[in-house]
Amino acid sequence: MQTTTYSVTGMTCNHCVSSVSAEVGRLPGVTAVEVDLASGAVAVTSEEPLDREAVAAAVDEAGYELAVTP
Repeated sequence: MQTTTYSVTGMTCNHCVSSVSAEVGRLPGVTAVEVDLASGAVAVTSEEPLDREAVAAAVDEAGYELAVTP
């Protein structure tokens, strides 16, 4: 198992949290998703490392955006 934390922008309420959790949770191999609304942090636990682009696409499908990493 591996946990990776991403930063998501645009979330403002519990519905946002639910949407992001549901979309990211549908990715193959994902076993858990924890979203911290206050910080925008999304911790994703998966069986294997996830492709960042796949996570970004799932977050986009939910209506939000992964923060750009330097």
